[in-house]
Amino acid sequence: MDFKLSEHEKMIQRTARDFTERSVRPVAMEIDRKCEFPFELAREMGSMGYFGLPYPPEYGGGGAGYISYVLVIEQLCRAAMVAGAIIGVNSLAEESIFRYGSKGQKQRFLVALAKGEKLSSFAFTEAATGSDPRAIETRARPDGDDYVITGQKQFVALSPASQVAVVFAREEKDETGRLSAFIVETSSPGYHMRHPCETLGVRGLCPAVIYLDDVRVPKENLLGEPATGYGIMLEAISVGKLAVAAEAVGVGQGALELSLNYARDRKAYGSPIAELLSIKWLLAEMASRVEASRWLTYKTAFLRDQGAGITKESAMAKLFASQAAVDVTRMAMQVHGAYGYMKDMEIERLYRDAKLTEIYEGVSEIQRVIIADHLLREKG
Repeated sequence: MDFKLSEHEKMIQRTARDFTERSVRPVAMEIDRKCEFPFELAREMGSMGYFGLPYPPEYGGGGAGYISYVLVIEQLCRAAMVAGAIIGVNSLAEESIFRYGSKGQKQRFLVALAKGEKLSSFAFTEAATGSDPRAIETRARPDGDDYVITGQKQFVALSPASQVAVVFAREEKDETGRLSAFIVETSSPGYHMRHPCETLGVRGLCPAVIYLDDVRVPKENLLGEPATGYGIMLEAISVGKLAVAAEAVGVGQGALELSLNYARDRKAYGSPIAELLSIKWLLAEMASRVEASRWLTYKTAFLRDQGAGITKESAMAKLFASQAAVDVTRMAMQVHGAYGYMKDMEIERLYRDAKLTEIYEGVSEIQRVIIADHLLREKG
């Protein structure tokens, strides 16, 4: 791997940084306070082409690759993790359709998603499932030219804004636990969203409970082959974990920058606290963990750009970067002292946001199992 970014990637990174300062940071506190989906910010990100970065121009994308994808998410999350998370969540359905969809499905759904004209949700989790597909209770019953889907999904992010959802269900008479994936338009009769949940951090992502009451879905909206849904989910979520790792890097970098500025400006006993050995130790530790997370994330994106599977690598990147983000924001709170605990300080919000990176797209404990299983298989 070449550790130097290309000129095109540097340009994308600079543009994303400028966009973050111009359009994301000024609204970050308001999004957090209101806990409402930021429709205008999402529209602006769409106009910048941020929802289609890895995908070919023929399907509405920018053809810029997965390194550019993580570069943009990292920059956005320096100011507000919710901005990068919207891209990451949207990419779950995009990745599913791009990898497994028919040409017609790609033209009908992926083009609009990649251009930012529509947003999407990923409906896998249920109240009793966690990461166990065998516990999925949502059923799909063939009926003429349609499937009729009935069930309930939990923690479906972007629900207030999504027009498309990838829904996982099993056929009504199938007791094996094998899942199928369906592209569902959220305007379909019977698709109902409960009021979004209010969360500790990343407020504005708006996860909600979705009720599927006999939702009719054309058979042509079956994604891939029947009973292959779990494989589709794993492939899509490997990119979702890559996004979470980039989000964690961005949050950690944002916390580090705030801490450096605060340490230079804040004085104790007549001198900046940056001169205190204890503060220097914290800053050095923070910077080291962010940098290690960054290159683990970039390497995973590089492998994806080479066409490699990244199930193990994205689990490693997410595990390490999410732990680092939680630790780095905690250290940043120590640097800021009592001021960091105040609601009007950015670091307080980043501290709350960081915790989600350890939880969504699979908790850290699940990532450890995935990594260990891969290591054991590799050893034969």
